[in-house]
Amino acid sequence: MSADRTHTLLVTGGGGSGRTTVAAATALAAARRGRRTLLLSDEDPGVLDGLLGPEAGPRVVRIDSGADFRLRAAALQERSRTALDLLGAEPLDDDELAEPPGADALALLGAVRAAHTPGHPTAGYDLVVVDMPPAEQAVRTLAAPEQLRRWLRRLLPPERQAARALRPVLAQLAGVPMPARSLYEAAGRLDRELAAVQEVITAPETAVRLVTDPGPAAVRALRAVRAGLALHGLAVDAVVANRLLPATSSDSWLASLAARQQEALKTLLDECPADGAAVCELPHLGRDPAGPEDLDGLGGRILPDPLRGAGEPGAADRAVREPWTVEDRLAGDGVLVWRLPLPGAVKKSLTLVRRGDEVIVTTGPFRRALPLPAVLRRCTVAGARLSGGELAVRFEPEPGLWPGED
Repeated sequence: MSADRTHTLLVTGGGGSGRTTVAAATALAAARRGRRTLLLSDEDPGVLDGLLGPEAGPRVVRIDSGADFRLRAAALQERSRTALDLLGAEPLDDDELAEPPGADALALLGAVRAAHTPGHPTAGYDLVVVDMPPAEQAVRTLAAPEQLRRWLRRLLPPERQAARALRPVLAQLAGVPMPARSLYEAAGRLDRELAAVQEVITAPETAVRLVTDPGPAAVRALRAVRAGLALHGLAVDAVVANRLLPATSSDSWLASLAARQQEALKTLLDECPADGAAVCELPHLGRDPAGPEDLDGLGGRILPDPLRGAGEPGAADRAVREPWTVEDRLAGDGVLVWRLPLPGAVKKSLTLVRRGDEVIVTTGPFRRALPLPAVLRRCTVAGARLSGGELAVRFEPEPGLWPGED
């Protein structure tokens, strides 16, 4: 990995798993190592102040989704002033702009992008640690830039065919000429913003750190999240098993709970290293962590350094961001095999649909439209199999579309 580029660590996990604490401990540990570290979080400032203390090592920036939405809405109204005047619309005042659903995700993505924008006040750090929302929401947020760009391309294709077809209808509905050029300029600006965020999310210097309070339900949920992250080509550098109880307690109730935790931990240790993720164990402190002393104790146990070299033990393979490969078995079996790593996926929650030059893959609550490699676009799907955390889809050449085929 490049040593002179900003690295990004996205910390997420189940609700109540302690992801904010782990994010803060990770950021503090990095700052203690001399890294210039930025912690982004939407957590209440009082909570972070209580964790990090008044003289925190990392710089802490709170993500204010309400303020971010009002700024974006004001800018949009200003750019659309001519169209609004033509329609006789009255701009909304600042105090009318209530934060809508989804504004928090937009603000988070904007903050991540800003931290990688030269000249921005939050740019220029060695490491950006992001305290993400709960895991399922986090995966959807990280997938949003690619999905939105796909929708833009479908609704407003570069050749402007859709705009030409819709312009008379829209003009009739609105009663005024529609500013098609402005529409495409706005779409272009949005696409560039989304592309910049997507570039950060999929960069080799970006990884995800998952936090779990180990137990049977948490392990099942973690499998689904790992599959969703893999589907979107996002590397997991570590899984943090948080709040582990002592295995030698004399209290029968605590001993039983600790045994269930150890069983879940064994499952994590068996499954996670296969896809390049280290497993870190954090003890239960017997109380909520408070102050830098507690975080220092935890940070010393969060083993992976987010800025370590890619070849060091426990490093996730971040060099390959495209999640799929194609195996040529035409000579022996007459097929090409498209392989997609999906650690944690289960057959009953996995679906695969071919649609034109794309394959839409769904695993649990997560879905992605994957563009087929050019060689597979001239093939038909002959079957699929999920085994060992990998989806293998067999493609047969379509007669008439391959050289030498009649």
